[in-house]
Amino acid sequence: MIRRSGVTIEDVAARVGVSRQTVSRVLNDSPNVKPEVRSRILAAIEALGYVPNLSARRMGGGRSYLVLAINDRVRTLENWQARRGNDWVDQMLFGGMTSCEAQGWHLVFELVDTEAALARRGLANALASLRPDGVILTPPHCDNPELIGLLAERGIPCARIGHSDGQATVDVFMDEVAAAGAATRHLIAQGHSRIAFIAGAANYGSSALRIAGYRAALAEAGLAGEWVGDGDFRFETAERVIDAWLSGPDQPTAVIAANDEMAFAALHTASARGLRVPEDLAVVSFEDTPGVRFAVPPLTAIRQPVADMIARACSSLIDIVEGRGRPAAHEIPFELVCRASTGAVGA
Repeated sequence: MIRRSGVTIEDVAARVGVSRQTVSRVLNDSPNVKPEVRSRILAAIEALGYVPNLSARRMGGGRSYLVLAINDRVRTLENWQARRGNDWVDQMLFGGMTSCEAQGWHLVFELVDTEAALARRGLANALASLRPDGVILTPPHCDNPELIGLLAERGIPCARIGHSDGQATVDVFMDEVAAAGAATRHLIAQGHSRIAFIAGAANYGSSALRIAGYRAALAEAGLAGEWVGDGDFRFETAERVIDAWLSGPDQPTAVIAANDEMAFAALHTASARGLRVPEDLAVVSFEDTPGVRFAVPPLTAIRQPVADMIARACSSLIDIVEGRGRPAAHEIPFELVCRASTGAVGA
């Protein structure tokens, strides 16, 4: 069916032989419309290709039909300004926009500072100007109780990406501990016992969880040594940490990086020191952005289900607003994708 922008609500009403107000009530899912009349109106909307005007829907039903997703302002702008791109944002928009579009809603994307006072002010300004029906908090905003409290005060349903309690909010997450454990066990199975972990920013909740999963897998295998470094999700920071490891007398034979950018730092550092990957240094990453497939060698990675997590968050928020659901926790599975950057020790 072709959507025709010139078709009006009056055209739908005329086709069915009802008032404009009756069509509006159906569009806004209001009561007091007979089932038979509702069915005829929906059939006319489909046949005519009518697309409801968002402003009219907002006026008629008291809703905005908007889901607001906020992201880390400083880190996102840094990536864009450095022309590094941001696959997290790409996948976030893909999952959220397609999920909302399927139900006649819209996703709005905003950048908000992570500093506590600025974060609250930024979210409050966005709420005032956009009047969203639901809000998605991505890391590290999902860990900010001020923002959770603000949304609760306003009575706006909230989804948090990266949390698992699912009580007052919709929580959508992957098992970060299990993912890091899977990456570590993969390397252990290939004969590695000196495995390093380059962690992300400390204000991201996933960072501590991934370190915990790495340490648990080492303990499970009876391996006492560990290398844990703070890479802050940045190439240059990770490069310094990994170079220091490879300069020491007891060097790791494998590195797990908490994002792809830091995994690229491991590849660059190994190359600069004349080390072969994976023969001298195996590398595993988190994220699995498109670039890892074209790295030399291609990177083994934990594939984060970002699009699926945001899509679930949007659909869950819409269900709550439309009276079909309530806050709950939703685990989305990760995947370990094995490529040429890992191999047996000394292979």
